[in-house]
Amino acid sequence: MGSTSPAIRGDAVRRRDGRRRGAVVAALMLAMALAALDATIVSTAVPQIVGDLGGFSVFSWLFSGYLLAVTVTLPVYGKLSDTFGRKPVLVTGAAAFLLGSLLCAGAWNMAALIAFRIVQGLGGGALQGTVQTLAADLYPLAERPRIQSRLSTVWAVAAVAGPGLGGVLAAYADWRWIFLINLPIGAAALWLIVRHLHEPERPQDPENTAHARVDWAGALAVFACGGVLLTALVQGGVAWPWLSAPSLALFGTGLALAGVVVAVERRAAQPVIPGWVWRRRTIAAVNLALGALGLLMVAPSVFLPTYAQSVLGLAPVAAGFVLSVWTLSWPVSAALSQHVYRRIGFRDTALLGIGLAALILCVFPLLPYPGSWWQPTLLMLLLGAALGLFQLPLIVGVQSTVGWSERGTTTASVLFCRQTGQTLGASLFGAVANGVLAARLGGAGDLDSVTRALDAGTAPEATRRAIAAAVHAVYLGAACAAVLAFLVLLVVAPRRFPVREE
Repeated sequence: MGSTSPAIRGDAVRRRDGRRRGAVVAALMLAMALAALDATIVSTAVPQIVGDLGGFSVFSWLFSGYLLAVTVTLPVYGKLSDTFGRKPVLVTGAAAFLLGSLLCAGAWNMAALIAFRIVQGLGGGALQGTVQTLAADLYPLAERPRIQSRLSTVWAVAAVAGPGLGGVLAAYADWRWIFLINLPIGAAALWLIVRHLHEPERPQDPENTAHARVDWAGALAVFACGGVLLTALVQGGVAWPWLSAPSLALFGTGLALAGVVVAVERRAAQPVIPGWVWRRRTIAAVNLALGALGLLMVAPSVFLPTYAQSVLGLAPVAAGFVLSVWTLSWPVSAALSQHVYRRIGFRDTALLGIGLAALILCVFPLLPYPGSWWQPTLLMLLLGAALGLFQLPLIVGVQSTVGWSERGTTTASVLFCRQTGQTLGASLFGAVANGVLAARLGGAGDLDSVTRALDAGTAPEATRRAIAAAVHAVYLGAACAAVLAFLVLLVVAPRRFPVREE
């Protein structure tokens, strides 16, 4: 009997490893789908949820509570994944997300639903950060755009399909199915992860046990500080005036807790947010640039649907289409960006993308009034292409400058900055829009109340022009955020990222 040749055995091992990696990629896409769908599917069912449970005055916390939990847990999960591995963090996060989904489906009032949404968010932070980290672990630098474009496609499909799916479930089944639908998707992802994800053993220094220590004091301080400051940003100007006692108390408490975070992290052996995240030029520049990206993304995602309905007179479905086209061009551009950054580098590719985005955002206020639907649609298609050229090279590039033991922390830090930018942008641009409306309408009204008056058919033409002016001002603010990102990359980031040998 002849023995199997080494070449044949090697081919068999490669095929087996390829199948295993394919199963893990499928699990990552399913896990990302959980987080991506959650961002869009719930919004369309709000009327049914409020009609069943009540609590109209606090329903915004269905989104704010989830966002807060995701954002403040990202740094913690990043450090835990570097300490204990990606698999236990991802499994724990997926289980927490599914538990929160099951509890949301059984909520008996709005307070319970908000609390269970926060539980979902505690798991969602692990999903977002760990999936992105594993994507870099699984593929070498040359192949990472492939997996990143697949994950971007998941977000694109969720952005298009989520609102429609949520509306169908709320109208023809029950709003609780919006949360129950997560269970089979999450169960499939968990099964694939447990069965097929096998992380290699990492060499450890037996004389150094610091790697196994968890900075729980730092994690708690980061969680408390982030929660207080983000609550102040989310609710300021909405639930209470910016200069009111609640706002001042929250900001004061947040700043005090920030001091506690600095003091605790300086003394920790393995801090949750290590100082090197900001001392290394590449990581610091990407953090700030993606924070600016989160800021500018608020302009189209929050204000464009209002513009499309109030100014262009489109129905909600058509207004959603005007917004969703950027999620179609974004992953295509991201997938093609590798051909650009391999020629000119990560930084210059990102500079090209964000420079184009700034120009596109500046064009929006020049659109004629009232204009036609195809004009903002074309701009959104171009904006998605520009931002795909900007974001993916930065994420792939910064992940390639660190080793396995720092990749989770690095990935979490850039995602944390992007999420924080979105929260800041919602507050900042909301204030800008309301300020323009107040100036145009004689010192009264905000965007929400004016939009409701338009829906009821009680607002004059001057109000539509005021809304157009407010959204134009927001887009100019987004263009300023793009310019800020451009300058950060130009001044702070090195022209060539210090990519590590693999």
